[in-house]
Amino acid sequence: MSVSAPHRPSEVADSLAAGPRVPDEGRTHRARRPRRTLPRLGPVDREVLWLYLLTRVGIWTTTGAVGWLFPSDGNARRPASPLAPWQQWDWTHYLHIARDGYFPGQAGPWTAGWDNREAFFPGFPLTLRAVHAVVPDWAAAGALISFLAGGIAVLALARIARLRLPDQDAGRRTVLFFLLSPCAVFLAAGYTEALFLALALPAWLAAQRRNWPAASVLACLACSVRVTGLYLVAALVLHFVLTARGRRAWRAAPWLCLPALAPALYSWYLQTRTGDWMAWKHAQERGWYRDFHAPWEAWANTWEAAFHHTQPTGYALMWQAELLAMLVGVVLIAVLVRGRRWPEALYIALTLWALGTSYWYTSVPRSTLLWWPLWTALATWSQRRPRVQSAYLYVVGPLGITVALTFLTGRWAG
Repeated sequence: MSVSAPHRPSEVADSLAAGPRVPDEGRTHRARRPRRTLPRLGPVDREVLWLYLLTRVGIWTTTGAVGWLFPSDGNARRPASPLAPWQQWDWTHYLHIARDGYFPGQAGPWTAGWDNREAFFPGFPLTLRAVHAVVPDWAAAGALISFLAGGIAVLALARIARLRLPDQDAGRRTVLFFLLSPCAVFLAAGYTEALFLALALPAWLAAQRRNWPAASVLACLACSVRVTGLYLVAALVLHFVLTARGRRAWRAAPWLCLPALAPALYSWYLQTRTGDWMAWKHAQERGWYRDFHAPWEAWANTWEAAFHHTQPTGYALMWQAELLAMLVGVVLIAVLVRGRRWPEALYIALTLWALGTSYWYTSVPRSTLLWWPLWTALATWSQRRPRVQSAYLYVVGPLGITVALTFLTGRWAG
C-alpha cells in the first residue's frame, strides 16, 4: 500500500464527494482561472474541527486521569501509559489480525480456544498494519487512525447537515450532538467506528451530489471495514433509484455493484481457508451469540439480563442501555418514514434488524455513532426548540463521561 502526501481532512472528504463540474458553455471563449482541485476549509469547517480537537483534548485528559486514579495495581506509584486503557476488548482482535493474520500457524475454528477473529472484517486491521510501518507502537497507530478518520467524519457530517438544514449553524450543532453522544469514546479507540464513518459519510455526501463513482468506491472501502457497509449500500441503491432521472443518469447504475466486491473477496478468502463461505457470520454466532432469534425473543432475553438480576450490575446497566438505544432507533425510523427519507430509514432499519435478531442485544448504543440521520434529526429539533440543545448538553453529555470511564477502566461498555 502506497502512502500519499498528507491532506487536510476536509480536503479529502471534498475531493471524494465532489462531483464533476459541467463547464459553462456560454463562456467558453473566456480564459478560465485554474480551478482548485481541493477546496480550502471554510469558517464552518474550521469551527467543526475546533470542536473536534477540543473533545479530543478532553478524552485524552480523561484517559490520563484514569491512569492516575484507577491503576490496575492499587499500590502502583507510577501511572500506566495513556495508551494502556485503550488496549482491551475488540482492540485485541484487531491487533492480532494486523500482527499475525487471520489463521496464524494453521490455527482456526478447529483449534481449541480459538478467538473467532474472522468475525472482524479486514479493512481496519489492514490499515493498522500499514500505519504501523510508520508508527512502531501498535496502540499509537490505532489511535492515529481513529484521530485522522474522526476529523474527516465530522467534516463530512457537518456538510451533510448543511445540505439538509437551511441555517448556517446546522453543521456545528449536528457535530456537537455527535461528539458529545454517550458512546463518543469509541471514536478515539482503536476501533472501526471512526474509520467506517470517514468512508461512509463522504460516500453518502457524494451520493447527494450524484457522484456515483466516488460514492461507490467509498462504499466499497466502507464494506471492508464493517458489515454495516452493506446496509449503507442498500441505502445508496434506493437513493439512486429514487433520484435517477433519464437514461444518462442510469448509466451510472453499474457503479453500484462495486461495493459488493469487498465482502465477496473476504468471503472467498475465508472459504479458501475454512471451506465456509459464511465463516465470518458463524464466528459471530460462536463468539457473540449472534445466531438468529425472533425480534421479540431478543428483546425478552435482553430485558431479562437487564432487569431480572441475573447479571452483575455493570453488565445489567449496559443491557438497559441496549434496550434504550433500540427504542431510540425505532423512533428514528418512524421520524425518517414520516419525513419520506426512505434511504436513511432503510439504513437504520437494516442495522436494527441485524442487531435486534441475535440472542440478545449487543453494541446497539455504540452503533448509534453510525446513525448520521439521528444527529441531523437532533439538530433539526434543536433549531425549532433551542432548549433541546441545553437539555442534551447537561443531561446526555455527562453520560458520555460515564461510558468513557467505564471503558477506560476495563469494564464492558458496549
